[in-house]
Amino acid sequence: MQHDGTATTTHPGKGDGDPRLPLREKAGYGIGDFGFNLYWANISAFLLIFYTDVMGLAAAAVGTMLLVTKMFDAVTDPLMGALADRTSTRWGRFRPWMLWGALPLAVAGVLTWTVPGLEGGGRLLWAYATFSLMMLAYTVLAMPYSALSGVMTADSQQRTTLISFRFIAAFAGTTVVNWLTLDLVRLLGRGDEALGWQLTQGLYGLVAIACFATVFLSTRERIEPPRQAQRTPVRQDLLDLLHNRPWLVLFALALIIMVTIVMRSGSLVYFLKYHVERPELTGAFLGSYSIALAIGAASTPLLTRFADKKRLLAWLMAGVGVLSCAMYFVPRDAIGALLVLNFAIGLLLGPKSPLAFSMYADCADYTEWKTGRRATAMTFAAATFSQKLGGALASALIAWGLAAMGYVANQAQSDASRLGIVLLLTVVPGVVALLAAWVMRFYPLDDPALARIQSDLRARREAAA
Repeated sequence: MQHDGTATTTHPGKGDGDPRLPLREKAGYGIGDFGFNLYWANISAFLLIFYTDVMGLAAAAVGTMLLVTKMFDAVTDPLMGALADRTSTRWGRFRPWMLWGALPLAVAGVLTWTVPGLEGGGRLLWAYATFSLMMLAYTVLAMPYSALSGVMTADSQQRTTLISFRFIAAFAGTTVVNWLTLDLVRLLGRGDEALGWQLTQGLYGLVAIACFATVFLSTRERIEPPRQAQRTPVRQDLLDLLHNRPWLVLFALALIIMVTIVMRSGSLVYFLKYHVERPELTGAFLGSYSIALAIGAASTPLLTRFADKKRLLAWLMAGVGVLSCAMYFVPRDAIGALLVLNFAIGLLLGPKSPLAFSMYADCADYTEWKTGRRATAMTFAAATFSQKLGGALASALIAWGLAAMGYVANQAQSDASRLGIVLLLTVVPGVVALLAAWVMRFYPLDDPALARIQSDLRARREAAA
């Protein structure tokens, strides 16, 4: 179906006929997360070591900063979700934000990865201010982008496929960042590491702007909320979420899983530099891990044909927990075994993101089915906050753990510090992953429940049309 640049609203079973999304539109939507992960992957893998080893900040202070700034997101994420839900333009509710927020994010990213001409407390204040600014700009784009997948199609399997495209692109972006960033820093900095980080982030910002513009140009919004939902106050949207059991389970689950993911990627850089003492392997380990994540994401639509999302996610996280704990027992010179285990964990973690975000869209349907109100962006915004909080908590735990074990940047580490680094990569995220598998048992939306909800909503929309 040719896109004419306007926000055409149709309903499942009416107008569109075929609920399948065109390949062009799936790919166009997915490329947006390539742009987001030029930021998120840098934050997950390199921001902590940039602050400690390049900017010269104390590990404990950085850990506290990363967690404190997430309290700001507790306000901005739901507010942005509410604002996006109430946006009304000729291009739709969510798509215009892809253009409005791209340049501010690029500028804030460069500032965050800039080493200021300040000392001590001045540098820490700079880190607080610029990181908060970058995450605010990230929120302005990320909330509408996530919500967009919930209004492009009402078909649950199509949503899973659409979001799989998103996370294939996301992990492609992560692969680029993990494999090329340190080389770009050296190449662009020409011996000046601080300048290299700044220019690298500037380059990533330009690429991200092009990705977000592609999302705007290639997608359509097809599902419009019931009319009365547009008159509900923000407080009502939040109350709807707090009475949405599936969403509450996913909120806890997203936080727990993100602790696992970010703790592994953030500590792996330290693991290779200070425990294995082979920092040149960072690109190979993180790059192959990202490829495994992408393969896992791409396999999600196939996997959901054999098991519903609830059971599949529980099995995957249990596997991640077992393999992560097993990695603790691998000797540091067994590079091949470490690489294979790391790759296998990536394969199991890959489907997590498309599964979870597809489930958030199902939660928006659940709210509409239960209350007659729909707040798609608010559903994704509050859920995304739990992920950001989980990521910040993981980074803080790494930083606090390093400080407690006597970590000293750019020096040979003590036995206690090295043991702490190993545990942060293996046993700790492994136990957290097993906890996530247990939490999944409380999620109520299995395939029969979703089919009933979708059938009821389709009948209501057809009656309203």
